[in-house]
Amino acid sequence: MGFNCGIVGLPNVGKSTLFNALTATASAQAANYPFCTIDPNSGRVAVPDPRLKLIAQTAGSAVELPTFLEFVDIAGLVRGASKGEGLGNQFLGHIREVDAILHVLRCFENDDIIHVEGPVDPLRDAEIINTELMIADLESIERRQQALAKKVRSGDKEAVVALNLLERAYDVLKDGKPARAVELKDEEKIIFKQLGLITQKPILYVCNVAEDEAKTGNAHTEKVVAFAKSENAPVVIISAAIESEISLLSSEEEKKDFLKSLGLEETGLSQIIRAGYGLLDLITFFTAGPKEARAWTVRQGAFAPEAAGVIHSDFERGFICAETISFEDFVQYKGEQGAKTAGKLRQEGKDYRVKDGDVFHFRFNV
Repeated sequence: MGFNCGIVGLPNVGKSTLFNALTATASAQAANYPFCTIDPNSGRVAVPDPRLKLIAQTAGSAVELPTFLEFVDIAGLVRGASKGEGLGNQFLGHIREVDAILHVLRCFENDDIIHVEGPVDPLRDAEIINTELMIADLESIERRQQALAKKVRSGDKEAVVALNLLERAYDVLKDGKPARAVELKDEEKIIFKQLGLITQKPILYVCNVAEDEAKTGNAHTEKVVAFAKSENAPVVIISAAIESEISLLSSEEEKKDFLKSLGLEETGLSQIIRAGYGLLDLITFFTAGPKEARAWTVRQGAFAPEAAGVIHSDFERGFICAETISFEDFVQYKGEQGAKTAGKLRQEGKDYRVKDGDVFHFRFNV
């Protein structure tokens, strides 16, 4: 389990180049014309986590199995997409299916790569995409209000909550803000998510800059950072061209040397994963044994049985307890036996909330 992140943006901002680099595939054609990506491409990438190697070494595991992140490359939207311009309706449908939106903005100048809107202006581009998504949400709400109103009249209590949430979202959208700006009570969050509004999804803005600006950013990225702050959204500044070059290097040592030569400490992929995890409130737990050490992803606040269910539904159904060691204790006391001897192994029950870095051994009975 990881998360599913849709890469969106106007044509020729670097989406497909970024996708190809991140997944180290050539399945998304990166070409210098609009709509070169007709169908969404998806690719899974391993989530880099240095803790996994340490756990594997400590446990003497033969294999390391990381958790994965899925990227979906969605073809470029254009002005009027909500009315079906370009391939708008199809693309909007693809965006509805992802968990989070990775919005790529062009922040580099290059006369050889055309821009469908003329001069480079990432704030204009962001407004175009966001407006189309908000219009699509407004139309979706208008279509659904009447059906929900009928259910409300019949006494459906959940429909009362859903209709109220739609009306509040409608007001926010009409005010030019995304649906995620709606203030929610804890008990409303699940129902709100089920409404399937596009602008309710968390968003990460990715500024695509030239290679020599990957470390410092530029005037365009400064504007994006300020804009994203007003939306309380995170920003990552990367160079898709650099990521493309890194993806061609075979060894980790080569990648480190290349990054160092550019004054960079980590890849754009690592930045995106870290920001994405925070965006979706995800954490990592581990399992370890002689055969394999493995990383797993679960939502922040999940209880132990839910984490067990990520591995296998039988583990959750027949959950007895979770033998738990923190990552730090697992490494410090040289594995499960050492942690147990030191009194650092705990037996946690169904009410235990998983912490990032927990090393689990689940006990279950089916």
